[in-house]
Amino acid sequence: MPTNTESESRKLLGRLRDTMAEEAAGQARLDKITHLTADSMGTEVCSIYLFRDTETLELCASQGLKAEAVHQTRMKMGEGLVGRVARTGKTINSADAPKERGFRFMPETGEEIYSSFLGVPIQRLGSKLGVLVVQSKQARQFTADEVYALEVVAMVLAEMSELGAFVGEGAALKARHTQSMLFRGGTGQEGSAMGNVWLHEPRVVVTNPVADDPDKELHRLHEAVETLRISVDEMLAGASMGTSGDTDQVQVLEAYRMFANSKGWMRRMEEDIGRGLSAEAAVEKEQSTARARMSQVNDTYLRDRLHDLDDLSNRLLRILTGQGRQTGAELPENPILIARNIGPAELLEYNRKLKGVVLEEGSVGSHAAIVARALAIPLVIHAERITNEALNGDQILVDGDQGVVHLRPDETVVSAFRDKMEMQAKAQERYGSIRETPCVSADGVRMQLLMNAGLMADLPSLQDSGAEGVGLFRTELQFLIRNQMPRRTELADLYARVLDAAQGKRVIFRTLDIGSDKVLPYMKSLDEPNPALGWRAIRVALDRPGVMRMQLQALVRAANGRPLTIMFPFIAQYEEYARARDEVDKVLARERKLGHPVPSKMEVGTMLETPSLAYASQRFFEEVEFLSIGGNDLKQFFFAADRENEMVRRRYDTLNVSFLSFIEDIVARCKSSGTPLSFCGEDAGRPIEALCLAAIGLRSLSMRPASVGPVKSLLMRYSLKEVRDVIEEAKLRGEQSVRQSVMDYLRDNA
Repeated sequence: MPTNTESESRKLLGRLRDTMAEEAAGQARLDKITHLTADSMGTEVCSIYLFRDTETLELCASQGLKAEAVHQTRMKMGEGLVGRVARTGKTINSADAPKERGFRFMPETGEEIYSSFLGVPIQRLGSKLGVLVVQSKQARQFTADEVYALEVVAMVLAEMSELGAFVGEGAALKARHTQSMLFRGGTGQEGSAMGNVWLHEPRVVVTNPVADDPDKELHRLHEAVETLRISVDEMLAGASMGTSGDTDQVQVLEAYRMFANSKGWMRRMEEDIGRGLSAEAAVEKEQSTARARMSQVNDTYLRDRLHDLDDLSNRLLRILTGQGRQTGAELPENPILIARNIGPAELLEYNRKLKGVVLEEGSVGSHAAIVARALAIPLVIHAERITNEALNGDQILVDGDQGVVHLRPDETVVSAFRDKMEMQAKAQERYGSIRETPCVSADGVRMQLLMNAGLMADLPSLQDSGAEGVGLFRTELQFLIRNQMPRRTELADLYARVLDAAQGKRVIFRTLDIGSDKVLPYMKSLDEPNPALGWRAIRVALDRPGVMRMQLQALVRAANGRPLTIMFPFIAQYEEYARARDEVDKVLARERKLGHPVPSKMEVGTMLETPSLAYASQRFFEEVEFLSIGGNDLKQFFFAADRENEMVRRRYDTLNVSFLSFIEDIVARCKSSGTPLSFCGEDAGRPIEALCLAAIGLRSLSMRPASVGPVKSLLMRYSLKEVRDVIEEAKLRGEQSVRQSVMDYLRDNA
């Protein structure tokens, strides 16, 4: 336990706090801090380097280096020892700096007479702000206590920078959270939105980094940690009493409890308080350390544990500061949600108020992406560090088509973005004019365009979009957004309302598709090496048929004598379809025996998502009543490219000749057996891809509602036979993809 003896670091922090309290400009404060720090540490030099942009550091204040070098000396990330500290986020402590790897001499600073070097990063919760350096003529290795003291000063600098204490002239002294920023992420859901930031977890602001009374701060810390431990124990007890005690939720809470009871974590925070930090600042210092480690760790398990510690620190900070999630702020106009990650239930709580979502994490197949598609709002994923930079109310532009986010954009960007959205709105008006027009190509081929859905909120789009029916209703969302298994009566009521809202148009209900990236919170999760190829979808249903029977009963009862169409996911061979179809027959027989009405017409089909099913026996193609190509999964298995992996998922083109030839084989097989065939997935909603799919023989496409208009417009303008000829000619020329040839044809015939 730290003693009450006033340490040198506490003296320095006290002097820093007094400096902060003085009325002074940002530059004057920085100058005084360098003087105080050099004096306290017995060095001739103390310098503060701050980022002027994401890649460039600028010398912003110095005691000991030439005054004319301030704001003139700049270096790139990784350049010299200062740049190395900035890039790695690690301290460099050298008694002979010129001999260090990467040393770069800056002649304009006059630093050639200084031998020793100690540089520590100025960072806050993973956000790199700059580097704090001390140097001396004497060749000395700085002690652990001295290193720690400088780290504490750097931490206070980061906190005060967040509060705007160093605002001045020049890019490096610009106020934080005021600059325009561009984030390049990935597309989770297409579309564009302009609005204002709404942080799912508002930032905790530490206004008192330095404290006078360590005993009082220790007491506050111990009380807050005890409150935290009790809350974690209560959450863990509640989760363990669920339908399964071996869920991901329980595992996360177990990690929380481990960290909450960690003696090392507690000891480090106590030592920080003993050196003069407040309880909040001590927690955040440890949190920043964890965030810095995250950026260096490649192991997924270790990164998850560091995320757990990060989340736990946020909980502790909210207890200490009283800054809960409910800040009293009102949802801004046109809110765009910003979060590190978010669950489907939390996202649905916002209902249809959101105009867009931006996540630091997430994936194209995540629950959040599924809900975003259902709500028809753009989603950008992997927008790194945006939660550190955004503030509630900031103007933000989201381009889901390109996976780009503009935060606090300048007027030229806003103007260009507004023009783009106006063009899209005018296009939607044009699409509205053909909403009721049958989709017939220029050479007279009739096409059927359907929409994908998963929520009741989707169904109004059935009329608005001009879709002829629902080609895929995802039933798993009702299971994912709950903490326990839904009842049969609840599902039957929902499915009945879906059929009512469809007003007689066909709805294809896909049975529960769980596993892989869609894990139910109340079912036992498996640690599979490759979940996408593992125990999922129909495999789970056939091994645990109770849930499938319950869902089938709910669907039959919802139909209440009306026509019903169901589709099984992830069928890989005929035997799986036969077993699943047998379950349908059993349910129908039982419903008749109970005197319940059965559907007037019952159609049972499957998704074709595995290459193996394309080569199933002729008996399968004759028995199955329809097939729907699940393009997203089929493409990833065909190319052996994980669609959740950003490094490879864009590498393979849907219009690759080998993939198109494979689809053509499926079309030919279904034609010979008279099996109705459709294509469902992201590519069905991309106009050029849809045109090519139609040209090679597909006559039914299912897509998100917003894509129906653009796809119909393009299909109605061109001859499918001519596009087919373009595709065949590209193949004969040996082209790997037909995309460029088709685009050239469209341009020449616009």
